[in-house]
Amino acid sequence: MNKKYLLRESLQTSRITRLIAKVLDLGIVLLLSLFFYPFGLMLGMAYLALCDSFNYGQSFGKKLMGFAVISLEDGSACSYKQSIIRNLPLLIPLAFAIIPFWGWIFCGILSFILVLLEVYLLFKLDSGHRLGDVMADTSVIANDPSGETRRKNKDTWFESEKPAIS
Repeated sequence: MNKKYLLRESLQTSRITRLIAKVLDLGIVLLLSLFFYPFGLMLGMAYLALCDSFNYGQSFGKKLMGFAVISLEDGSACSYKQSIIRNLPLLIPLAFAIIPFWGWIFCGILSFILVLLEVYLLFKLDSGHRLGDVMADTSVIANDPSGETRRKNKDTWFESEKPAIS
């Protein structure tokens, strides 16, 4: 008998929604690049590098889709440093796009490989982390603008129980 589990479907939906959020952010980079090349590309790269640290861990796409990026170290919103590290798999290929023709070709090939790896890890890892999350020690959660959920759960998420000294 083939059973359907609500949680499995929810995980799949959230992963697809996360992809949509990233596509929206990359769309901003693409529009800036097309209309204002090469300055727009550099501006787009700056946006992509820092976008996950804006507005309590929400880029434009994540805000629209209802997600936020948090640090797994302490549960706080994603920092600037973590945002840069988290987006390196997308930033490195884009850096080559500044060089006309051969840079664009190399950017396309490298982007294709890294995006495939990112999507593969997103769907294959039980935690739903992509390569950038693993590198930056971050996670994407449902939006909690007040941070109340993170504050309530801080002891159970990030701190281990200390044994009582007798």
